[in-house]
Amino acid sequence: MRRRLAAVAVLAVALVCAESVAAQQHPASGDTGFAAMQARGHHVMGVDQYTSTHRFDDLPDGGRIMLQRAPSDTAGVRTIRAHLRMIAQNFAAGDFAVPGFVHAQEVPGTATMRRRRAAISYRFEALPGGGQVRILTRDAAAVEAVHAFLAFQRDAHHADGNAL
Repeated sequence: MRRRLAAVAVLAVALVCAESVAAQQHPASGDTGFAAMQARGHHVMGVDQYTSTHRFDDLPDGGRIMLQRAPSDTAGVRTIRAHLRMIAQNFAAGDFAVPGFVHAQEVPGTATMRRRRAAISYRFEALPGGGQVRILTRDAAAVEAVHAFLAFQRDAHHADGNAL
């Protein structure tokens, strides 16, 4: 029990330090909440989001999450692909802990996506410089939840993407 508490304490201190460093390295953002979210994202994704491109697209049958960086950063590309594969697996199992951690809240749409997980598929696809998770469903309530999830992500990450 003490080891578990010590590990949690070390993780909390590391995250606070990472958030502080991110805010110092990217002061132009002027938004410490955004810098903190980016630091938490870097922690779980393994790549600096300031040097990567996120895109969240609504599609009629669901949507897509894209994450890419310079293809010449082969280690970063491998890290992104491993992260996106894990995201596809976790989401298919109804596990949305990673976006909850990154955003320090339950992300809109995830409760419905969890309940309707049998009607949604998540497919990883490699792209130059990274990859994407394609989210597919024919369930109208699931499509609406996926779009709410992606809209929140676009806004929170200040990312590009198409909204329907």
